[in-house]
Amino acid sequence: MKSINQVAVIGLGSMGMGIAKSLIRNNVSTYGFDINLAACDELKAYGAKQVGQNATEYADQLEAVLLVVVNGKQVEHILFNGETPLAAALRPNTVVVLHSTLAAEQAKQIEQKLEQYQLKMLDAPISGGAIKANDGKLTIMASGHPDLFVALKSIFAATSERLYQVGDEIGMGSTVKTIHQLLAGVHIAVAAESMALAAKAGINLDLMYDVVTHAAGNSWMFEDRMQHVLKGDYSPKSSVNIFVKDLGLVMETAKALNFPLPLASTALQMFTAASNEGLGNEDDSAVIKTFKGIQLPKKVKE
Repeated sequence: MKSINQVAVIGLGSMGMGIAKSLIRNNVSTYGFDINLAACDELKAYGAKQVGQNATEYADQLEAVLLVVVNGKQVEHILFNGETPLAAALRPNTVVVLHSTLAAEQAKQIEQKLEQYQLKMLDAPISGGAIKANDGKLTIMASGHPDLFVALKSIFAATSERLYQVGDEIGMGSTVKTIHQLLAGVHIAVAAESMALAAKAGINLDLMYDVVTHAAGNSWMFEDRMQHVLKGDYSPKSSVNIFVKDLGLVMETAKALNFPLPLASTALQMFTAASNEGLGNEDDSAVIKTFKGIQLPKKVKE
């Protein structure tokens, strides 16, 4: 396949916006689509070739579509449902790159549907957060035909710091991301539990944070997410509901393999409880609010 340079990014949230801007900075002809018109306007001002709410309008100009939406349901709706399904409008051999976190089985089913339209697919979930997305330094865990990695070389060079070719089989990339999310979710949950215990014991939380981040108990998630707790700022970078979804995928994977995951199961219950308490759209560190009988820092008014 020839090198790809006409790319659409669908989903201009914090991750998708960062990916799209990284592509523009690297001289890739970039189209951006989102139901949020303010996000479209922002990307257009940054240098996007075209923006809008519906990618089908420009489908005949695209060589690849990067899907950076919340879940598999949204992926399926964009590609196959509605009055103008995108898959039917794209030219044959256009590459669909799934950056969203999906179950491996769903990724396989989507590939099979895309084949009916003569479309190629790469199973390529991402990690790194909004800052690394904006800096073009994401980690990508991808699986699919080797030729697609060659065709997308300049695209991945613009958006990622590390690209892992997990294998040729669709679903392998999603499985690696699912296992990663097991760790991420459990780390956030146990970070919240430890800081909640410190609060209950009357330990200064800034002191506790400093001790942990300079000792063996630290993790990237503790260091990043517990800063939000210390600031009392639960503006969502990644929400509680994201981990309800992702840890749900973890448990689906375990069920399919008949494999026990006691810690992931407990973490899922903690995030589910937080969502049930109305915290679903807050930052995932808000899981700490499910612990009662403690005082947490309040956000300082600017």
